[in-house]
Parts: sequence; structure tokens; C-alpha cells
Amino acid sequence: MSVGLPAVPHRLGAPTPGWAETTDVVVVGSGIAGLTAALHLREAGLHVTVVTKVNIDDGSTRWAQGGIAAVLDPLDTPAAHAADTEIAGVGLCDPAAVGVLVDEGPARVRELMRLGAEFDRYPDGSLMLTREGGHRANRIVHAGGDATGAEVQRALHAAVRRDPWIRLVEHALVLDLLRAADGRVCGITLHVLGEGSEDGVGAILGRAVVLATGGMGQIFAATTNPPVSTGDGVAVAMRAGAAVTDIEFVQFHPTSFVGGDMHAVQRPLISEALRGEGAHLVDGDGKRFMVGQHELAELAPRDVVAKGIYRVLAATGADHVYLDARHLADVAHRFPTITAACRAAGIDPATGLIPVAPAAHYASGGVRTDLHGRTSIPGLYACGEVACTGVHGANRLASNSLLEGLVFARRIAEDIARGLPPQADPAEPAGDAGWVVDQDSRPALQRAMTRGAGVLRSAESLAGAAAELTTLGATRGTARTASWEATNLVTVASALVAAAYARQETRGCHWREDFPAADDRWLGHFLGGIGQDGSVTETWKGAV
Repeated sequence: MSVGLPAVPHRLGAPTPGWAETTDVVVVGSGIAGLTAALHLREAGLHVTVVTKVNIDDGSTRWAQGGIAAVLDPLDTPAAHAADTEIAGVGLCDPAAVGVLVDEGPARVRELMRLGAEFDRYPDGSLMLTREGGHRANRIVHAGGDATGAEVQRALHAAVRRDPWIRLVEHALVLDLLRAADGRVCGITLHVLGEGSEDGVGAILGRAVVLATGGMGQIFAATTNPPVSTGDGVAVAMRAGAAVTDIEFVQFHPTSFVGGDMHAVQRPLISEALRGEGAHLVDGDGKRFMVGQHELAELAPRDVVAKGIYRVLAATGADHVYLDARHLADVAHRFPTITAACRAAGIDPATGLIPVAPAAHYASGGVRTDLHGRTSIPGLYACGEVACTGVHGANRLASNSLLEGLVFARRIAEDIARGLPPQADPAEPAGDAGWVVDQDSRPALQRAMTRGAGVLRSAESLAGAAAELTTLGATRGTARTASWEATNLVTVASALVAAAYARQETRGCHWREDFPAADDRWLGHFLGGIGQDGSVTETWKGAV
């Protein structure tokens, strides 16, 4: 079954590049995946240009609170970590990818420590490991209590700044991929504020391109993602003809902070680690509601907890439930970031209840890759949240995301280092001349996606979202940053709605009200793309 959706462009409408430069490898994105890839590529002796949308530290990595999951306890095992990962993924994880993640993960975390990342430790020097939802062992390393991402970003940023052969281009939005006559990716076009021509559009040629652009949470009205997370990498890859998959599986974090003005663009995250330390979810009457719904109660996988909260909200008409951490010792010391966010809104977690609700948090799907980060287009790699390695399946296990970035960035660098072709010249772009949608479509798109393709979905709600996307996608705009982002949002949102409409079951973080049970007929993946006429396509690929 399909649902009517807007046509999307094969290229963004943009001025002809007014400048160009050449490097060995272009890395797009400056979070844990992008910077790790850049550092490993430099170890291989390659010149690297890192392109980032705003500043080097403005992506999602620095907002990660909980930590990094890895088997660092002698009593834990990779097999146990793999089992927890596959349980969370509800039948759609690639066991080979999961095996790579859990087997190579510990070494990658230790490499991060050698780069200077300082994780929390006990007085005897041993790592302070904690537990999060879906994990059956304490295997989460963290830093600064609940500021792991900030510490990881600090360490990687410092390492990149020490290497003069890593060129950093900030305030740059990637527009499209450049391809040679043989189809291989040979660079990118981009807009850099204040550089080159009047419009700032240029090109960076490279012998390979690594997409590490992060997520797409800004397609929803309520998200923990920063404003830059507009699905650019997925949209860029789709326009070039790369396959995307599992894009319907967007994880809604159960506990984003609700209150004050701070959640207008990006809701503060209330880390799962708080529940790992014993905080309870309660309804407006102070009653715990996750007990009895799952054996792990508040520490069930995130889709289970998000659905439990949503049922309470639907039954009561409230817009939030509460997290009760009042019984925990020294919350302010263990969770300083959370405490500061709550206090800024007039709530002290030590004495008051924290208002929380689900918000779009993490894309389990993305640009389809193999175990070396290679996409379906030669010369194009992807890692981090923009990629779908097969690790997460239908629902990411808590704190596996930073680990995935570390592990697969290293694998990409190793694959590229094995041999790069000479630099090729871009072929003339084929197809339409490119266009963009109106920049003012963004708020309406976010509202439509939240209503129709959020935590709870149905054929009716998804058809409603598709109709609104069609209207928004038909409004043309002028070439500028806001319009390019809006076009990427329409492209990614359309792919998500198409896959969510076609998948007639409930699995992981994809919850269909009209198909409330999982169905083994859907043990497979939809591969998304853009047809010759600009239509968003979804092709079914059954389980192998």
C-alpha cells in the first residue's frame, strides 16, 4: 500500500559553485562519528576536510547525557551486550553488525580515553559503570555525572585542533553530492557563510565522502535534538540515489523536560540514567504506572516506556507525567546538567517532581551501509545517526549510539585507507535544474508530523500527514539556508511517512494503533529512494 506524497527534488536549487578546493576525504559532520573518522583517516596519512553546519560543537553529541555502552566489566560479556541489543531491536537487528559493535566497542572506548576523554571513576580508579533501560548489566561509562557527550566532544575537538592537516569548515551546509562520470562520489557542494561568491556556494572535491551529519529530530515539534538536526545527510544521500532504510523507526525518548520556555526548539533531556539510579515514573496522582507493564518497569526499553507514558497521557488528557527522584541521594552532584535545567524552570529535583513527556530523540534508520560504512554509491560512506548499520533494528538500545559512532568511524577509515582512486572530475548534473520548498513550511511540517507520525500512528493519521506534506511540498521558495533545510525536512518526512504507512504492524518504536501487534510477515526492511519523477519510493526487502 502507498500514500500520496509530494515530489521532491533530485538536486537543491542553488547558485553555481563560485569556488572549489580539493582534499583526500570530505567528512560532513563534527560529532563523535565525524571527528573520530577524521582522526583515524589522519592516522592513515590522508588529508581531511571536516565540514560542519554551525560550530564544531553544535551537533547532538554534546547533548548526550547518559553515556557509552561497552563491556568493560570483567563479569560482563559481549554476548550479553549483543542479546540486550537484539531484544531492543525486536527482530530487525543485523546480528553481524551487532557482533561488530559489541566486540570492537571496548577497544574503541579505550582509544577515546587515550585521546583524553575523562570518564567518572571510583576513588580506587576503576570506571564507575551504571545501567540504563534495556541493559541487564552495568556497562554504561559516563562523564561529569550526566555530561558524557560534552566530555567526548571536548576531547575529540581538542584532538582535531591539534592536527594541522585536518581542515575545519564551520558554518557550512552541505547541499548535494558531486558524482563522476562512472557514478562514484567525488565531492560535495556546500554553502559557507561569508566565503567564495556572494551567495557563498562552493565545492569541495574529494576521493571519498563520509556523511556523519547526525539526526532528523527537527521534523517533529517536540524533540531533544538541536536545531541543526534537519535530516540533511539522509536527504543529500537520497537525492544522489543512495538507499535509506528503517527510517520509520524514530525513537521517542520517554522523558524530555516539559516546562518553561526552554523547550520551544529543543527540549532538555532527562537522562535515562536517572531512572537507572532508581527514579520512578508517576502519574498526576503520584502512582507508579510502569510496574506490571514490563519486568524492568521504568528501565524497560525506551519504546515500552514511551508507550506507557503515552497511554497515561491519552487516558488523562494531561501533557506530561512526572519523574520522582526525591528519594535519591545527592541528585545535584550525580546529575548536574539535569538539575540545572530543572532549576532554571523553578523545579528542584531533590524536593519536587520533574514534568516529563516523550519527544523525538534518535533515528534508528538512515542511509543504508554495510559493515565497513559503505553505502550503495561507490565513494560514499556514512556513520553515526545518519547511517543505518543494522545495529539498532526497530529500536536503539540506550547508549549504543555513541558507541556505534566510534566503532564504525574506525571501520570506515580502515576501508578508505586500504586504497582510494585518483581524484575524479564531477560530471555535469543530470535531471531537473533543482528547486526548494518555501522556508516558512517548517513549523507546519513539524506540527503535521507530530500529529500524524509521532509516537502513535495509524493509516488515517499518516494519510493526514501525507496530505499536509503534499501541500507544503508544492510551495516553492528561493535558494537560501532556511529553504534548503525545509526541503531536506520535507524529503525525509515524506520517506518516513511512506515507510510508516506501508509497515502494517507495531514493532519497536513504530506503533500503529490500527495494527497493534508485531507480525512476522514484516521481518524485513523498506528501502527508500527518489524515483525519476521525484516521487518518494519504498521497496520491500524481506529478511535474508
